[in-house]
Amino acid sequence: MSRPAEVIRNMYITAMPVILGGVSNMIFTKTPLYKNHRAPMDGGRVWRDGKRILGDNKTWIGFTSMVALTAASQVVWGSHCARRGLNALHDIYRVRENTLALNLVSGTLCGLAYAVCELPNSFVKRRIDIRPGKTESGAAGKVFFVIDQIDSLLGVFAVLSAYSGISWKRYVQYICLGAGTHVGVNFVLYKLHIRKNL
Repeated sequence: MSRPAEVIRNMYITAMPVILGGVSNMIFTKTPLYKNHRAPMDGGRVWRDGKRILGDNKTWIGFTSMVALTAASQVVWGSHCARRGLNALHDIYRVRENTLALNLVSGTLCGLAYAVCELPNSFVKRRIDIRPGKTESGAAGKVFFVIDQIDSLLGVFAVLSAYSGISWKRYVQYICLGAGTHVGVNFVLYKLHIRKNL
């Protein structure tokens, strides 16, 4: 039976492309290219309640860059795993051959799942007047803090589960590990002044 440290190591080896894709995308949003092409996905339109559908922070360029950067990260990481003999420690490569096609498709799907699964959360936040990119205090703030950490991960690890056949227990473990990592990465990006808030 694998020790907890080995399980966590293997989970990080498997999830690393999503982490790299997310960090890369956050950095990309600070570039002039992003800022000059940040058309909102909702086109500035409002819902029937008179409030924005998604808000200014959900942009087409941010959506597509998340997909592209995660796919690229998966391809690069897959090559790294093959060179370093890490395939046996990776949940997908243990059951599927580590190929360019597999990495390109699975990375694209993970990036797409990440970007899509953030949208319902943004929609609900606009309905209750939480400003884009901001956190709230009180009970609502705590609830949305948790949701902010796991919304995208639910989709990403569903894709991973489909490719690897992991158990529900491992799926939940991935969500917990991903949420904790999300908080830690956000803290580092905040300290580096890449994120405006935690």
